[in-house]
Amino acid sequence: MISEKLHAALNDQLNFEFYSAHAYLAMAAYCTDQDYDGFANFFLVQAEEERFHAMKFYNFLSDLGQRVTISEFPSVKNDFTSLLDAFETALKHEKEVTRRIYELADIALDEREHATMAFLKWFIDEQIEEESTFDTLITKIARIQNDANAIFMLDAELATRSFKAPAE
Repeated sequence: MISEKLHAALNDQLNFEFYSAHAYLAMAAYCTDQDYDGFANFFLVQAEEERFHAMKFYNFLSDLGQRVTISEFPSVKNDFTSLLDAFETALKHEKEVTRRIYELADIALDEREHATMAFLKWFIDEQIEEESTFDTLITKIARIQNDANAIFMLDAELATRSFKAPAE
């Protein structure tokens, strides 16, 4: 059985993952409004991925016999000045997710809660990919932001992104 501290922290992260999905939906809505349908698709897929992450926490807590509680969360940012602003906001958000996952891992390590440490390893690896993806896209967008043809090509590329839940 996990400690109340770890239970609360895991449940809080579950809710933060749902918050993340809402944040990415807001970014998708901005992109749709700006007629960047491929960029919108990228963020819609990202939102789906975050809901998947939340459900991993849900299932883990449930498997441990722990009660899951769903809480409200603050409003998300809906207004962006540019595509670059949306992606920089997303990277900042992912860095916060990484910080939170590391904090969870520290609690599990301090409590010698090996099942939770094993569970969190997947998220630690995932965050490397998440931050790298956003960092790469920020570099591309910053490089091409005044080139309409290049933006069009990147938009078309991101329109092909889809979500497939990874094998467990």
